[in-house]
Amino acid sequence: MQSQKFSIRQRLKSFDFAFAGFVQFFATQHNAIIHAIATAVVAGLCITLPLTVTEFVIIIWSVAFVWMAELFNTAIEKICDHIAPHYSLKIKFVKDVAAAAVLVVAIAAFVTGLLIFIPKFL
Repeated sequence: MQSQKFSIRQRLKSFDFAFAGFVQFFATQHNAIIHAIATAVVAGLCITLPLTVTEFVIIIWSVAFVWMAELFNTAIEKICDHIAPHYSLKIKFVKDVAAAAVLVVAIAAFVTGLLIFIPKFL
């Protein structure tokens, strides 16, 4: 199989696909609103409180991991819905595990935020 010639135009077009994914994600996923509110609160705390560069980077990565997990979870759910439009115990397992991954990352981000922000208030 022969690869296509590199094209800046095609690379830029890939950003269109990514932004379309964001638009669809926010239009269809209720948890996106919850994550957006949490992200806004965290951003406000980062702007207001004196953070070290290391603390700021840790917060950025924590927030990014939660968003990535939620986006992957949504993609997995949509694939599962396409593969098996009717109820399936096997698909339920896949969806539940994907949701659990989001929960693990969200809890880790929350604890990370507590460890960084609480001392700033004390």
